[in-house]
Amino acid sequence: MFGVFWLSLSWACQEAKTTLPTHIHISGDSVMIVVHETATYDARYSTKRGVDEAVRFAKARRIPVIYLVDESPEKYYFMEDCNPDYWVSSAGGEISFDVSADHLYVVGGHLEACMSATLHDVIYQWAKRAPKNHTITYFMDAIYSNGKLVEPSDKFYRSFNRFLSIVTYGRPGGEHWPKLSLLETMGVIRDESLQLDYLMKVLPRWDTTFPASYRIELQLDQSVKKVLRPAPGWFPPTVLFHFVDSALKLAETSPL
Repeated sequence: MFGVFWLSLSWACQEAKTTLPTHIHISGDSVMIVVHETATYDARYSTKRGVDEAVRFAKARRIPVIYLVDESPEKYYFMEDCNPDYWVSSAGGEISFDVSADHLYVVGGHLEACMSATLHDVIYQWAKRAPKNHTITYFMDAIYSNGKLVEPSDKFYRSFNRFLSIVTYGRPGGEHWPKLSLLETMGVIRDESLQLDYLMKVLPRWDTTFPASYRIELQLDQSVKKVLRPAPGWFPPTVLFHFVDSALKLAETSPL
């Protein structure tokens, strides 16, 4: 649950204070949420460059930026930019403020844990409103994962575990779990059809959230959109889950 008080933060961002959910107002049709960008969970800093570039991307386009922070030691937060629109206290990635924007950019966060909680809360809000189009854009170099959903039956299972063991070799004890960025995971999988199969596993539960009147699509970078579920009618409301390598790459195709 969110705290009911202002909380001073004392890492590099000395002036940061969390905001009560009721005081958060998102303007425009897009918003970026940065989830728990801390070395407590990403001890390799594998997502630092990705998150910093993502925030620059958002600010250049005047997209509101919200940082979610938990009770991790403050010194471990490593975002370069100390001036988001809001800092919000969130123990497990849950949100209770209104996400009025129709396009969510999501970065930072543990793909299978706190980020999953954030996305489920967002799509639940969207599903309760009047039908319209929505997009969630994932910056894969800015999202960390421990490969929880990589299964022994996957063709890339051995390669993934070998790579994970290499990049975490000799890491000090005490960190929660070894992590890779989602982009690194895509590099291990390599085959696009297998990449899409894996990304389908990590999506929030759209199937139990959006009614059958919604069309659901999945896209990897600029590849052809994969229809996960069609919907009746010529122009049904559509939810697109768009996975992009990095904000730098998206900036090339989305100039100011």
